[in-house]
Amino acid sequence: MRKHNFAFVDIETTGLNLLKNEIIEIGCVLTTSELELIEEFELKIKPEHIEDADPVALKINHYDPLNWEKAYSLEKALKIFVEKVEGCIMVGHNVAFDAGFLEYAFSKIQIKNSMHYHKLDTVSIAWAKMHKEPNLEHFSLHEMCLYFGIKNERAHTALPDARATYELYKKLMEL
Repeated sequence: MRKHNFAFVDIETTGLNLLKNEIIEIGCVLTTSELELIEEFELKIKPEHIEDADPVALKINHYDPLNWEKAYSLEKALKIFVEKVEGCIMVGHNVAFDAGFLEYAFSKIQIKNSMHYHKLDTVSIAWAKMHKEPNLEHFSLHEMCLYFGIKNERAHTALPDARATYELYKKLMEL
């Protein structure tokens, strides 16, 4: 695993239902295994069925149709994504959510996931290292950022959340 780069990934969706809702944004921070920054990128994806979106989800992730006018199709976005993250270990905060939506999208478009099969979850790492910390009630990205003094001014947008996850991972590795 030491020879693989990391892809700190966050996605935004039109809701929580994997079968009904869609990915509308992918944010990614690519680093070496030593956590040296390689590249950051964000892909906005034009929803195909915005009528199925959960209005609460759209409000939380700041969806505005005007900001998605030049968005990629899901297929184009995933092709760009798999090229950039080839061989990387995916790291996410509650990585199962993001990985689940991505795997479903890969199968729908029939594109092979190019990332390494191992994944790292900052929620699990935080719990393992900090579950006895009396000042922590929750292990959400928001709570962890507050605890460690990590600024995330555009929470619930993909690239800022991916950056926050990268910063959180670095803090957790220092413990």
